[in-house]
Amino acid sequence: MRTITVFIVWFWASFAAFAAETDTLTPEDTTGALTLALAQSVDAAVDRLGVTNGFLDNPKVKITLPGSLQKAEGLMRSLGISKHADNLILAMNRAAETATAEAKPILLDAMQNMSLDNAKDILTGGDDSATQYFRNTSGEALSQQFLPIVKNATDQVGLLKRYNEFAGKGAKFGLVPEKHANIENYVTQKTLDGIFLIMAEEERAIRGDPMGQGNKLLQKVFGTVK
Repeated sequence: MRTITVFIVWFWASFAAFAAETDTLTPEDTTGALTLALAQSVDAAVDRLGVTNGFLDNPKVKITLPGSLQKAEGLMRSLGISKHADNLILAMNRAAETATAEAKPILLDAMQNMSLDNAKDILTGGDDSATQYFRNTSGEALSQQFLPIVKNATDQVGLLKRYNEFAGKGAKFGLVPEKHANIENYVTQKTLDGIFLIMAEEERAIRGDPMGQGNKLLQKVFGTVK
């Protein structure tokens, strides 16, 4: 019983100390650090994914055919004509890599214009809470802004016309979700999924080692909540 009482006292004392530390941070400190962390995460995502094989060689973000089309992929491979599937997959990932490299200004602009009304909650939330907040508040707008960039990238690859025709037929029979019947929509969503995944990884790294960051504001703010 004594051990439990001591633990409870320690827990509340630690909680009070943590609350006191976070209360010493100004709103400007908090929002500034979160913005910096997101900017650093965007840089990391673009640097890693917006290059040749950035998507293709990373199994976490590699874009494969939509689920129902994977059956067709399996059939092609069983018939010894896997090159068609391979070419489609290569084209999708190349389009994502190109779009990511070109879309950095859009990501940074969306981040700068994002309202951080709940900055303290985001700061003390999960280890990728800033990224998830960014995704939840800006994801739809980013999809619309990314789409023209993806379309421009996919226009350069003739094989994607074949994909559109193939997926369009599947959509008529309910085999492919309507949003995946067009290659640009599918690649756009998968590109953003990959970007947010890498951003979340970078945010976790910042939170996990705030003192290892080169920016003093990141050290101060994230060091307080670590």
